[in-house]
Amino acid sequence: MAGLCHYYNTFWGVWGALIEIPQKVFPPTLSYCVWALTMVPCALVALYIIHWKVEHDWKSILLGCTVGFTGAGGQLLLFQALRQGPAYIIFPFISLYPILTIFLSVLILRERTNLRKWIGIGIALIAILLLSYQDPSQNTIKSNLWLILSILVFIAWGLQAYVMKFSNETMKAESIFFYMTITGLLLMPVAYLMTDFSQPIEWGFKGPYLAALIQVLNAIGALTLVYALRYGKAIIVVPMTGLAPLITIVLSLALYSVIPGMVLSIGLVMAVIAMFILSFD
Repeated sequence: MAGLCHYYNTFWGVWGALIEIPQKVFPPTLSYCVWALTMVPCALVALYIIHWKVEHDWKSILLGCTVGFTGAGGQLLLFQALRQGPAYIIFPFISLYPILTIFLSVLILRERTNLRKWIGIGIALIAILLLSYQDPSQNTIKSNLWLILSILVFIAWGLQAYVMKFSNETMKAESIFFYMTITGLLLMPVAYLMTDFSQPIEWGFKGPYLAALIQVLNAIGALTLVYALRYGKAIIVVPMTGLAPLITIVLSLALYSVIPGMVLSIGLVMAVIAMFILSFD
């Protein structure tokens, strides 16, 4: 389980460091469309593993689509929230969605762990908050709608991780990912309509093609998350996977010569400590 979490953090961490490159000339909403398409080859590999035998009863369809719509829908809501409000508040707030997942997993799934793991979970949550920090001077508040949208994203992503774990009790992980892919594709028209085409858009290699090479890391990361939640407890897996910004920041140091401030530096140290605690039984 810990190994799968590390794979997830690696793919999503690298994705986070590179995602800004195409977004300078290619809108995030169109990058979402590209991401949805990159989910397809990953889904085909997953389906091949289970010999194309997808659970198609109503319960499985409902659970799979819930996982997909809460994840992809939350991402679209995030785009809109960032148009309305300050990223330096939105990202730290949303990054704490594991709290909701942990609450639901303990309350409903009756998951339990030892004191050392709980300490690791607490440190991970604080690290996630610090690693999501952004300079307030780089953002402006346009309206209060961002708060409502941020709360919806927080609920959507926290619920997604919980339902993903719950679904793994009765469904194959590959089937869950298949429904995630379908729902992601279904929301492509919404992302397209959210795009501001009045701005210049790069349609060459630096646009959709470069975005595809980067977004496929996101897709693979999503698949490893489903597998991680199959084998591990949600209260352990979700805080661990929330530490992907650790890799993003470290890689950004090399690519963009970024020097982390005090807040990010503390977050980096706490993330390493949390990952060490949570990685060992």
